[in-house]
Amino acid sequence: MSDHVVLHVKGRVLVGPEEVRDELWAVDGRITYERPRDLEAVTVDGWALPGLVDAHCHVGLDRHGAVDAATSEKQAVTDRDAGTLLIRDAGSAADTRWIDDRDDLPKIIRAGRHIARTRRYIRNYAHEIEPGDLVAYVAREARRGDGWVKLVGDWIDREAGDLTACWPRGEVEAAIAEAHRLGARVTAHCFAEDSLRDLVEAGIDCIEHATGLTEDTIPLFAERGVAIVPTLVNIATFPRLAAGGEAKFPRWSAHMRALHSRRYDTVRSAYDAGIPVFVGTDAGGSLAHGLVAAEVEELVKAGIPPVEALSATTWGARAWLGRPALQEGAPADLVVYDSDPRADVRVLAGPRRVILNGRVIG
Repeated sequence: MSDHVVLHVKGRVLVGPEEVRDELWAVDGRITYERPRDLEAVTVDGWALPGLVDAHCHVGLDRHGAVDAATSEKQAVTDRDAGTLLIRDAGSAADTRWIDDRDDLPKIIRAGRHIARTRRYIRNYAHEIEPGDLVAYVAREARRGDGWVKLVGDWIDREAGDLTACWPRGEVEAAIAEAHRLGARVTAHCFAEDSLRDLVEAGIDCIEHATGLTEDTIPLFAERGVAIVPTLVNIATFPRLAAGGEAKFPRWSAHMRALHSRRYDTVRSAYDAGIPVFVGTDAGGSLAHGLVAAEVEELVKAGIPPVEALSATTWGARAWLGRPALQEGAPADLVVYDSDPRADVRVLAGPRRVILNGRVIG
């Protein structure tokens, strides 16, 4: 970016849920609240938020596995144009490091490639291994990722005809301890109930989907501070998945319908217990990209207060991931809307302007 590129954002700048300023400037891609002297600025008006966060998104992946760079770019652009400027890529078989060199694409925090039990996940997605190799593969992905590792905690067991846990307790404990030793946090895909206690007691940091939370495990999550990313726009597909598998796996099908039917109650109970909840869409497998606004709306439908649902994709999510929001000196990544998104989160579906690294992208 050239020297002395100045952007003036004025109206209402939502620095935090309760902290509102009238204006900010972006100088050479960085935020400042001090008016630059003797520099002409381009002005943008509206309600400004930190760039939205999708904390469960798969750039470089489709339903068949890894995709090429051109497809990955289209996915990232779709997310960017919807206001998502920070992505936690919760598992991808593709190498997307080249995106880091592009100042017009969202910033990505990678969890490396999924680690799954042999023949217990979607084909071409994961390292498929047996428990004895779990520690080694976790160490490998911890070194390759950006501070996260992704496990597949449960999946359909064709012999049982239902969801079952993938890993023995001892191997999970050792693997999570190794990730933490290497400075990485661990998350896991979990739909069912039975996989959760072992993972949490083993020290896991986050659970994706978490549809299997119950009154027995919710207090444990709250006590340990384990976050969840519910991906409700993905859970909405459970009835279709259940219908497709009903003839062959009736127990699994009934289980998936039950998890779906109580999804809103599960998320609300988790929030009420004090479990940290963050926005994630699960885009990039079978789901389209650009669904972050729809996921925020789903959290509100579940009973999370609008400002808290907004924080789950802005201030709170960025703090959880260790990335700045709209602080002095932070990268100027923000989204501008026509009205106050705290009053109606549906505003998120129509950004007026998307600003990335101090440049108006759209």
